[in-house]
Amino acid sequence: MSSESLPTRRVGVFLAVAFGVAWATAAVIYATGGLANSPVVVPGLGLTLASVLLPTAYMFAPAVGNVVARLVTGEGRSNLRVRPHPSESLRVYAAAWFAPALLTFIGAALYFAVFPGQFDPALSAYRTALETAAGGVPVDPWTLVGIQVVAALTIAPLINAVFAFGEEFGWRAYLLPKLLPLGATRAALVVGVVWGVWHWPIVAMGYNYGFGYVGAPWTGFLAMCVFTVATGVFLAWATLRTDSVWPAAIGHGAINAMAGLGTLFVLGRPHSLLGPAPVGVLAALPWVALAAWLLLRADAFAS
Repeated sequence: MSSESLPTRRVGVFLAVAFGVAWATAAVIYATGGLANSPVVVPGLGLTLASVLLPTAYMFAPAVGNVVARLVTGEGRSNLRVRPHPSESLRVYAAAWFAPALLTFIGAALYFAVFPGQFDPALSAYRTALETAAGGVPVDPWTLVGIQVVAALTIAPLINAVFAFGEEFGWRAYLLPKLLPLGATRAALVVGVVWGVWHWPIVAMGYNYGFGYVGAPWTGFLAMCVFTVATGVFLAWATLRTDSVWPAAIGHGAINAMAGLGTLFVLGRPHSLLGPAPVGVLAALPWVALAAWLLLRADAFAS
């Protein structure tokens, strides 16, 4: 553990803003119909109020917390961690870009190995949904799956990183370094728990897990924290290795790009607490294994 003292005031201001802005946004979404019945605000595109507020006001709340904490406490612009340092960290960037796809695939395969009756290689439910949306015109779902996979391995992590930056500029570029006096391992774990709790209002409205599971929403709260702690260790490692927010933003974007792929193969209703998306505890096990390995073996967590 570092002898440096914990900057409690800066951490407190950051958390107050990051949670305050996000949870106030969740309150607005809840008051206007929740996630399921959010009003349409852009009719031409079918965008609802929730689909607009989540990737903007909610996801950027930690970034706002970073900026406000710096202004209020007089920290200024030191150590923003916005320089990418790509030439010095190509292997970290590669891991952030491609590892989420591999781990998501392994997690989905593990889920379907446990629940083989739910695996549908014909993509029946997805095919029906596509054809309904296309007015009955036959659609090949495998073509769209292929496009999604190619995008997830190429451009999608970079595009998604624009929105993921709103979270990573707060969690990994600000809160993580502030908690390093606890030691890198404890800091990464605490940030992962905080990140999971931050999601709780929208999880309570059905985000990721819906309502058809035992102990809703409390078990969803716990499952979300398993996911955020495990993936958070990986994102913390990428940040500590590069001293930059961008590998974490790209890794976060890559996770989001692949997260829903396994659900396309589900026949019937999935056990969302378990998978096949990586937010399910069973599908998250590859992430848990990677997190444990990094905490035990990576130099970034040696302190």
